[in-house]
Amino acid sequence: MPRGIQVGAASHIHASTNSRAVMKARIKITLKTGVLDPQGKAIQNALGSLGFSGVEEVRQGKYIEVDLKETDAAKAKAEVERMCRELLANLVIENYSYELGA
Repeated sequence: MPRGIQVGAASHIHASTNSRAVMKARIKITLKTGVLDPQGKAIQNALGSLGFSGVEEVRQGKYIEVDLKETDAAKAKAEVERMCRELLANLVIENYSYELGA
């Protein structure tokens, strides 16, 4: 049974250890609280026009999957952290969280 490691960044990180040759990073990027989300507002309005009247707020984000050749969970975590900080997320307006697994 895989063990998990949880570490806090902007949200939580879950890394499971296993013996597979490839690890998959599942990365979620969301706007920080207080940052205007015009695309989320457009989705909310469209849902309302389709009859979904109970929707109070919509915030949209990004979901990215990355397959890594790394088998060491600590090294994979460091790689994904660097990817998020240097390219995938705009840290001024976005938070990110991710899971590492098979």
